[in-house]
Amino acid sequence: MTTATTQVDDLRLVAAPTAVSCAEMFVRFALLEWKLRPLADDAATVIRHLVRSSVDGADRRSPRFLTVRLRLHRDVVVVELDDDRPGEPPELPGWTINTVALPGGHRTAWCELPLPAGVTGALPTRSPHRLPSPATEYPAEEPLPEPDFLDSQILQRVLHGLNGSAR
Repeated sequence: MTTATTQVDDLRLVAAPTAVSCAEMFVRFALLEWKLRPLADDAATVIRHLVRSSVDGADRRSPRFLTVRLRLHRDVVVVELDDDRPGEPPELPGWTINTVALPGGHRTAWCELPLPAGVTGALPTRSPHRLPSPATEYPAEEPLPEPDFLDSQILQRVLHGLNGSAR
């Protein structure tokens, strides 16, 4: 039996105050792309709450990462946050937030938002005007052709410049 889970998008952020607005923008954009605009306000409220609670407990001297994930699963959109905070996030009135502890002191917190009656999500499709990616132009077993514009001296200069800028 197959499941109707469609893993969608995720976003990795530094646990800084700007992460709250970035996560909200990511959620709103993804839901707009999936034609689930009616859920955007609720999902934004949930993700703001989850990210803010994680950022508020972050050590500013030692930045860490958060992962925001949206998942379309049957008749719900799952809004998730992975971070390295122990315990439960603060409650959000009107919403059920679940948390599971993961190895290494990490956790995943999530909230399921039911799709409105008669609404189904639709993953974005490729515009007919976009060119196919190189991966679709060449079979996987055939190597891509060597570009004829590669010059070893240019590559050495670029590598030298990159190595020099890292100091």
